[in-house]
Amino acid sequence: MTRQSSLASLPRPTSTHAPDPVSQPVPGPDSGPALGGPVLGEVVDVGVVVLTQGHRPDDLAAALAAVLGQQGVTCDVVVVGNGWEPTGLPAGVRGLALPVDDGIPAGRNAGVPHVSGDLLLFLDDDARPAGPDYLARAVALFAADPGLGLVHPRVDATYGEAPTRWVPRVRTGDPRRSSPAFVLWEGATVVRRDALLAAGGWPEVYRYAHEGIELVWRVWDAGFSVRYVGDLVALHPPIDPARHATYHRFNARHRVWLARRNLRWPFTWAYVATWTLVQLLRSVGSPEGRASLRPWTAGWWEGWRVDPGGRRPLRWRTVWRMTRLGRPPVV
Repeated sequence: MTRQSSLASLPRPTSTHAPDPVSQPVPGPDSGPALGGPVLGEVVDVGVVVLTQGHRPDDLAAALAAVLGQQGVTCDVVVVGNGWEPTGLPAGVRGLALPVDDGIPAGRNAGVPHVSGDLLLFLDDDARPAGPDYLARAVALFAADPGLGLVHPRVDATYGEAPTRWVPRVRTGDPRRSSPAFVLWEGATVVRRDALLAAGGWPEVYRYAHEGIELVWRVWDAGFSVRYVGDLVALHPPIDPARHATYHRFNARHRVWLARRNLRWPFTWAYVATWTLVQLLRSVGSPEGRASLRPWTAGWWEGWRVDPGGRRPLRWRTVWRMTRLGRPPVV
């Protein structure tokens, strides 16, 4: 049996986890909206979990500078070192060393009980908010919609062009257009803590690749909504995920696991069949693509052979809601 999320058993933190939070209120009479609705003079506490392996110190420094420069909110920040001891952190930022790298989802989950706040920002060390009002604007979105569970920002490239995969729609269209979201770019996600807990936390079984899809599905299944916000901008370099040696294998294995853990018949087979066809069509046109089919096929079979555990099928009303909003769980 593979590892499941450890988040559900963790206690909800209080402000005692934040001995020295960093706060930079916006000047003026209204310092920002409270989570339950705009309240004059109240600054909202946002928990920030920054995940790193310590391999990109310059990127990490830029990410932390962007977080500490946020206005209109109080940021309670922890840097989670996945197999690394965080050092040289700015004042007001705490480090959490994990002796073993158990994967991206596990690292994010580990940081949650160490920060306070009803909203959580999960930030990769090579991503950062594009402006100082990123979190204040996210807070306003959650305050205006109590049913909003998670916000997916628009992602602009720090150089070159942003990949279309960063826009969570089948028909990408204008990335500035907002819409419901059923997949997730995870690098600068803002989520309501209650929604994260209701979803069971980040699914640790995946280590990396497609963990965000399951989280989004389960946030929807818990009765919340997920929104891609085209005018809330994060920055990230346009790096190729295939740089990881295990990418093609994990990509296939985790597509199968998504279906096995979350979908009912006939969607289990329909989802896997759709993505199998998509992969074949993408791969046959180039030598590199054809070479990727060998590890991809190995991962596909591994997905069926290895029990991912944690099966919790989406409710039919969630499937209908997804379908009505244009993204049935077949693609």
